[in-house]
Amino acid sequence: MVHHIVFWNLNEELSEKERKEAAKTVKKQLEGVKSEVSGVLSLEVVIDELPSSNRDIALFSAFESVEALNAYQNHPAHAKAASYVGSVTYNRSCFDYEER
Repeated sequence: MVHHIVFWNLNEELSEKERKEAAKTVKKQLEGVKSEVSGVLSLEVVIDELPSSNRDIALFSAFESVEALNAYQNHPAHAKAASYVGSVTYNRSCFDYEER
């Protein structure tokens, strides 16, 4: 199993209302990709962080294999979601690892 974890911050110039709407849209779009790509075991976007957090959005996902992760990353549905995510976020951090 391969885990794919990503963190983002929402763009600072967004108002509080825009930040909440953008976070909800990011969650909806990314979680929607799960049903379109085979090999996705789980995919969850968390947007209700605690005040101690230094990121606004977290993606926790698991895939059957490295090939399944690659298929997800290259899938048109992911590309569409990633385009929106990139337009409302900055400071992306990613950590992928294979469970042994």
